[in-house]
Amino acid sequence: MSDKKSDNRLNKERSQDRKTGGMPFSVLLSLYIKEKPEYFLQCMESILNQTVMPTEIVVVKDGPVDGEVERVLERFTEEYPGLFKIISYEPNRGLGYALARGVEACGNEIIARMDTDDIARIDRFERQLREFAADPELDICGSVIEEFEEDPGRIVAVRKVPLDDREIKRYQRRRDGFNHMTVMFKRTAVLKAGNYKMCPLMEDSYLWVRMMKNRVKCKNIGEPLVCARIGKDMYERRGGVGYFFKYRAGRRKILGTGYISRWDYYCTLAAQLVVALVPGEMRGWVFKRVLHS
Repeated sequence: MSDKKSDNRLNKERSQDRKTGGMPFSVLLSLYIKEKPEYFLQCMESILNQTVMPTEIVVVKDGPVDGEVERVLERFTEEYPGLFKIISYEPNRGLGYALARGVEACGNEIIARMDTDDIARIDRFERQLREFAADPELDICGSVIEEFEEDPGRIVAVRKVPLDDREIKRYQRRRDGFNHMTVMFKRTAVLKAGNYKMCPLMEDSYLWVRMMKNRVKCKNIGEPLVCARIGKDMYERRGGVGYFFKYRAGRRKILGTGYISRWDYYCTLAAQLVVALVPGEMRGWVFKRVLHS
């Protein structure tokens, strides 16, 4: 690591004691074959330029990854020795399995999730750590997100979420009360709920309801702490009969927890069926103008 980068990291680590009570934390990411190197680079730069540096960054390689992505990861592990913990296996096992392995590997109680194509606001970790320092009973904290298609400076939508514990838990019955890429949570609370499990499309939703049944304390910050990448590919992935059947299977698992009613289950299925079957352009409009504000 260069002397300049070493000094910057040391200064940020010292500032962590001043701003957040010296609370150590891990960042958890999952990589897979379809990741684009330029997106991953932007993501990593946003993590490593935070006002408060993570104690460790756990990266799970879910099967083989693109060669360019591998080189980006190698570059950062060389520049920041001792910061990264890499877990790799073959073949691809899915996001639920990858994140479960990652949670188990994290060495700190506080874990921040991050998607490898999104961009964190420079003070994201500092803002969330303040909430945990102020409330020892807090178990999971997320935030609002801003959404962009190509240019992070051109926001096309905002996904707002309820802010307080009671409203988040009520909202979760039909829609996610958290933006997954923004959450910071306690490792023990996740493990007590059974950790992430295989549940395609709903690995996060399935975890949240199991945590909520354990009476965890929830909070969202009403400011956008992450810029999330969306676009035509995302809208296309969320369409078609195949997507709907996967969605239905995930909701059935959530119904099985007892957290939602059959009325909640059927209402969400009906809404999702309509969204899945409309043309892609209309689906994009629905996401940006109706589902998100």
